[in-house]
Amino acid sequence: MKKLQTVRVLLNGASGKMGQAIARLIAENPQKNLIVSATRGPGQSDIKESFDIVVDFSTPQGAQEAFLLAKKYKKPFLTGTTNLPEPFLFTLQSEEKIPVFFAPNVSLSVYFFTELVKQACNMYKGYQKALHEIHHVHKKDAPSGTAKRIATEMGLPAEQVTYERLGETVGTHSATFSSALDEITLTHKATNRDLFAASVLDIATWLVKRQGGFYTMSDFAKFKLKEKKK
Repeated sequence: MKKLQTVRVLLNGASGKMGQAIARLIAENPQKNLIVSATRGPGQSDIKESFDIVVDFSTPQGAQEAFLLAKKYKKPFLTGTTNLPEPFLFTLQSEEKIPVFFAPNVSLSVYFFTELVKQACNMYKGYQKALHEIHHVHKKDAPSGTAKRIATEMGLPAEQVTYERLGETVGTHSATFSSALDEITLTHKATNRDLFAASVLDIATWLVKRQGGFYTMSDFAKFKLKEKKK
């Protein structure tokens, strides 16, 4: 059996919670054939080490700087950084030369939860809709990028999303459908940040094999579903 080539990761935002989780899981899972070959800090314009993909979980400014590095070296770019400026999102969506992946939440289970909420919106027409999210006290954006994405699928304005910042809560999202006679609540609760970090490893391995263009969780989910059918 041919040995898989090791994918060298440039990790942007390595000191953050997600960055640390990603680096740890890469080290703990050598069978994934990923290594962190380089890390990047704020304002760093060049990298001496070789890399095959840029993985970014930092800040909106850091994400834009990391994308320029990916473009410079013609390498895939994966980001889960939220609250990105609209012009930069348009730039990512318009990219054709390198593979670019963006999702405000990189968990497959959250993606399928969002799809489930979309189905519920169609099933419970006429019900009053509400969305509430809870995250840790260190999270800067409120509501979260994930909540904004779910709200969009529900047809709710972002300003109608309610939120809390409690302790070290990883992330909880609850969609509620209410009528005069009943109430239905769908909830996704992440109990460990590894849920997201583990998904990043799989997405990175998948993205380096893609052609230039813009990719989302929808593209990755379709790939995973096809993979399960084999």
